[in-house]
Amino acid sequence: MNTVNTTLRLALLASAGMLAGLQAAPAAAADYVQQRGGLSFVGSYQGETFTGLFPGFTTRLQFDPANPAAAKLDVDIPLAGADTRNGERDSTLKGADFFNVARFATARYSAEGFTALGGDRYRADGTLQLRGISKPVSLTFTLSGGDNPVLVGQAVVKRLDFDIGAGDWADLSIIPNNIDVATRVTFRKLP
Repeated sequence: MNTVNTTLRLALLASAGMLAGLQAAPAAAADYVQQRGGLSFVGSYQGETFTGLFPGFTTRLQFDPANPAAAKLDVDIPLAGADTRNGERDSTLKGADFFNVARFATARYSAEGFTALGGDRYRADGTLQLRGISKPVSLTFTLSGGDNPVLVGQAVVKRLDFDIGAGDWADLSIIPNNIDVATRVTFRKLP
C-alpha cells in the first residue's frame, strides 16, 4: 500500500511539473511581411505644403503582443521613387542637395523593442539611416492583431539631422526642419 501511495504521489508530482513547464513557456513572436502599404511625407517650401510618397518600400515585423519589448521592425525605403506629383521638385529631391540617390539609394528604419502605450498603441524608438547618417527617430503607431495586422503610424524626421537640403536650402524660413511621415501597412503572417 505504501509503495502504491509513493508511486501515485511521484506520478502526480511529475504531471504537475510538466503542466507548470507548459504554462511557463513563453509565446513565440510571429514573423510578418508587408502585404500592402503606404508611406508618405509632408513638407513645405516657401509656405506651400506638399505631400510625397515613397512607393516600393518594404516592411518586416516580428511581434508578440505579450512581449512588445522583444519586437523588431525593419523598413527599407528606395529613395529614387519619391513622388510629390511635381517633376521639378522630385528631380531636386533626388539630387545631391537632398536625398542624393546616386550615392544613397535606400534609407532604412530599424527598431528593436516597442513600448506599450495602452490598448493597441505602441512606440518604437528606432534608428533611421539616411544619406549615410544614422539618427534616432521615434515612431508612434497602432497595431491591430490577427494574422493580417495593420500598423498605422506617424513620425517626425528632422531633415537637417541627415543633411537633407543643407547648404543653400538650410534656411528654415524656406523649408522647415520637421518633416512629418505617416505610414499604413497591412502585414501577412509567415508560416
